[in-house]
Amino acid sequence: MVAEQGGPEDQKPQSDEARSAFVPPAGVEQSAAPSEDDHPTSEFALPFGVHTDPSAPSSSGQGSASGPGSGQGADAPASAFVPPSGYSAQHQQPVFTPAHGIPMVRLTKEAPWQDRMRTMLRMPVTERPAPESVQKTDDSGPAVPRVLDLTLRIGELLLAGGEGAEDVEAAMFAVTRSYGLDRCEPTVTFTLLSISHQPSLVEDPVTASRTVRRRGTDYTRLAAVFRLIDDITTAEHVEVSLEEAYRRLAEIRRNRHPYPGWVLTASAGLLAGSASVLVGGGVLVFVVAAAGAMLGDRLAWLCAGRGLPEFYQFMAAAMPPAAMGITLTLTHSTDVRPSAVITGGLFALLPGRALVAGVQDGLTGYYITAGARLLEVMYFFIGIVAGVLLVLYLGVQLGAQLNPEARFVPNDRPVLQILASMALTLAFAILLQQERSTVLAVTLNGGVAWIIYGAMARTGGISPVAATAVAAGLVGLFGQLFSRYRYTSSLPYITAAIGPLLPGSATYFGLLGVAQNELDTGLASLSTAVATALAIAIGVNLGSEISRLFMRVPGAVGGPARRAAKRTRGF
Repeated sequence: MVAEQGGPEDQKPQSDEARSAFVPPAGVEQSAAPSEDDHPTSEFALPFGVHTDPSAPSSSGQGSASGPGSGQGADAPASAFVPPSGYSAQHQQPVFTPAHGIPMVRLTKEAPWQDRMRTMLRMPVTERPAPESVQKTDDSGPAVPRVLDLTLRIGELLLAGGEGAEDVEAAMFAVTRSYGLDRCEPTVTFTLLSISHQPSLVEDPVTASRTVRRRGTDYTRLAAVFRLIDDITTAEHVEVSLEEAYRRLAEIRRNRHPYPGWVLTASAGLLAGSASVLVGGGVLVFVVAAAGAMLGDRLAWLCAGRGLPEFYQFMAAAMPPAAMGITLTLTHSTDVRPSAVITGGLFALLPGRALVAGVQDGLTGYYITAGARLLEVMYFFIGIVAGVLLVLYLGVQLGAQLNPEARFVPNDRPVLQILASMALTLAFAILLQQERSTVLAVTLNGGVAWIIYGAMARTGGISPVAATAVAAGLVGLFGQLFSRYRYTSSLPYITAAIGPLLPGSATYFGLLGVAQNELDTGLASLSTAVATALAIAIGVNLGSEISRLFMRVPGAVGGPARRAAKRTRGF
């Protein structure tokens, strides 16, 4: 027996929980059901008239949407993945090839590895030739983690020794390619080195990094690292396994400096004394300036032994020479020029090496490393300024008469000044811990730089900044030629040679003007010092680039002979 159906009130639910959320409430009229064409479709469904099979009929049954035919099926939209009508893979156009063919890149073995690897770095990745393994490896291939670790250790020594970022990347690239690793990308910043190796397009890359925490100036160690890289990248009569490379690298790290501490202190005194002679000092000025520089050097060593940062070391080293000049002024000595004494002490402290490296990195496109190096130079310079200004201010309070004197020495002692410039370069080379075999060449290079500067600025009356740039350019040119002849770094032949060109005199007179409240004069002189320093750095880099214009640099056969160092055009 079927129960009798009740009215509409009897069919209402007792509460909201008894009604589905999708059921319209009572009293609401329902619209007509939508047509089948208005139903929403999945976003993964093909639209009407579009299909992936050209031979399949369209949904309207009027033929293929993409095949040849007439009627409405021919006007239906086609898929982007369906070839157009009339397309045949057998009759397609051939791929375009230039009339002269595709250039093949060949690296000449006669060129030094620096030039070959720099050329490789400046090539697009798709144009780089496959690596030719110079060193033998096992049947299973090179040990990727060990090769990357060796590469990072070599790059760390080069970067800590003052090499430019591009040269460090070229060295790292040369080591990896010599051991058969392709698709390696080294990256160098001021304190961090990293390298990435991708075995193939379907395998995960292997990346390793290393941090440079300590920096030391030892050009003997730098030259030994360059010899190791040259042996690794040379195929003739030299075989350097990974174990042998690690052993030689450990020996390079353990080697002691070629000069003891007392020789370095004496060299600092010789450098300051020679600089004082360049700016017009005599024998007594030479002795006093040398004594002040040696005292400042020992004081800096004491601060370094106590763990003080380099900023305070430079500040402490700048105070004794300035104190010597103030003492001579207070004793009313007429035979001694205090400005020459202070200037000689500043020559021994100005960070010319870091300035040249910073500007070189900026000119070659490594802006992060260049900014960090120049910031380091700024901190060192501020430390020197703080130390000298503190002593000058105390001297002014004590009544010392520190009047600006003649800034240019009369041209009546050219032979003495040339000998002084060579002695300054010799002392600078010893402070940089250079090999004894390179000292003579860099000393002659420094003498030539001073001759060019004196002939242009003092005899020819040309602007001192322009004369400094030309002299520094010749230093860079000769340094590159020396380094290519010896297959080593150019730094040992360049850094010490720019010593006579450093703006020690302009720096002193600028600080003196600031100490005596003559800000206009002081800032103008400091601006001259900055301009001279930049002229040195740019001139050295320009001379190096000019030397490469006349060298046989490897490149693409039939293409450009040299890749530009700049990565972009600025936009």
